[in-house]
Amino acid sequence: MKRTHKLLHVFLVIGLLAGLIGASVLTGQPTGENVHPLLAHIAADSSDQMVAVIVQTYGDSSSVISEIESLGGTVTKDLHIINAVSAELSAEAAMELSGSSHVRWISLDAPVMTTGRDGTKGKPGGGDDGSGSGGSGGLRPSYAQVFLDTTNTRDVWNMGLDGDGIAVAIIDSGIFKEKDIDETASSKGKDKNSASRVIRQMSFSSNSATVNDVYGHGTHIAGIVGGNGKESSGEILGIAPKVDLISLKISDEEGLAFESDTVEAVQWVLDNKDTYNIRVVNLSIRSTMPQSYHTSPLDAAAEILWFNGIVVVASAGNEGPNAIDTAPANDPFIITVGASDEMQTADPADDVIAPYSAFGITMDGFAKPDIIAPGQDIVSLLASTSDWNMLHPERLEGEGSYFRLSGTSMSAPMVVGAAVLLLQDEPNLTPDQVKYRLMASGRTIPGVSGDTRDYPYLDVLAAVTGTSTESANTGLPASQLLWTGSEPLTWESVNWNSVNWNSVNWNSVNWNSVNWNSVNWNSVAWDN
Repeated sequence: MKRTHKLLHVFLVIGLLAGLIGASVLTGQPTGENVHPLLAHIAADSSDQMVAVIVQTYGDSSSVISEIESLGGTVTKDLHIINAVSAELSAEAAMELSGSSHVRWISLDAPVMTTGRDGTKGKPGGGDDGSGSGGSGGLRPSYAQVFLDTTNTRDVWNMGLDGDGIAVAIIDSGIFKEKDIDETASSKGKDKNSASRVIRQMSFSSNSATVNDVYGHGTHIAGIVGGNGKESSGEILGIAPKVDLISLKISDEEGLAFESDTVEAVQWVLDNKDTYNIRVVNLSIRSTMPQSYHTSPLDAAAEILWFNGIVVVASAGNEGPNAIDTAPANDPFIITVGASDEMQTADPADDVIAPYSAFGITMDGFAKPDIIAPGQDIVSLLASTSDWNMLHPERLEGEGSYFRLSGTSMSAPMVVGAAVLLLQDEPNLTPDQVKYRLMASGRTIPGVSGDTRDYPYLDVLAAVTGTSTESANTGLPASQLLWTGSEPLTWESVNWNSVNWNSVNWNSVNWNSVNWNSVNWNSVAWDN
């Protein structure tokens, strides 16, 4: 269903409204009132305003669907991964719905944007627009992929690791299957020497039915993860050039999506992870509405993937300091990635964190990002369906087959590729162990002015050759959309030590989807 201009207008003022009412209103907890405070403010200001919402239910959602329809609303998506539906109805009706005994929590279905630098409305960014333009006459040496050397990726290739047999889901604007991404067959039975390929395409976009990437962002991301270098004679390659790519489109022709689109795509990953051996998900996107990870449907869905053995990697965003409170970057479990500027050299010693790269302490008290990876002036695939070549011809590279972009959107797939190579080498690692290994390489990069933190800096070789089986995330509370009661459900790593099972709302979580074989049953404290 196409989102109307009237509906979109609500979200154009969300940022302003959030600023006026203060951050405290964004930290509402689902254990108290069951509607997000920002939605209540909209209803009080304009009760007949149409809004898009995500409604988490108790048990079967059929009763809630009937109530939504009786209030004049329309159900738009089934989001069973978090026991929810998305809907469009008036703000007044949404408040009335919140009084239903079948409704657990109602959130705004906020817009989601890609995180290429200034990459909205068909205007991809690249830092300083006029600096170092490549032109279309061929790939200049200064813009060859120095990130492969900065991250020590080539050394890992020499170990025989290339991503073969592992699938990555890219939740973005789609992937246009061409050039450095082959169109043939599935990974099962593919030739061992074949390159990466797109093995499945789906669209979950509310505003675009085609599975192809018209915008261009997703294709660029795909090239960073697994481009095979065909159009550049092997010069422009992704981190894992033989990985399988799955394109899950959420963004329309202008790069716009909604949280419900994203949750639905995440849901597809959970339902199909075993069929395609999906081990890693790339989310180079951000919600436009700051809020606690305890009230974000997108964060809750991402955690379900994490608890089911899938590494989730997200971009930090490009808003600079103190701008890390939007999903999914604010979630403490997943891997959030900031961007560095390599100064166009392969020596990491001169690298600095890009000034736009978002960082800070989330409203829930967690320091983000978790790791930094190259993100400035990254050359990757240009979708032939995108109009970026006309809007920014100065960023064309390699006879027009490639495009230069900057942003944390470009950094996240670097870490995705590294996770793929690590899992190819050690397939039994849990997401928590992958996160720990990537962050514990020993290489760091200092924060920008005003940020005193030293951040882990991506070193693929150190991660792969490391031997630690320690787990990150020990003792973190899961999203409160996945539990009820007065005490948090505390996961002490993916081995699920010390789980307070009595606090779980069994009706609101799809526990049947959990990979129970990964649970360390002997360590469960049943009487917590």
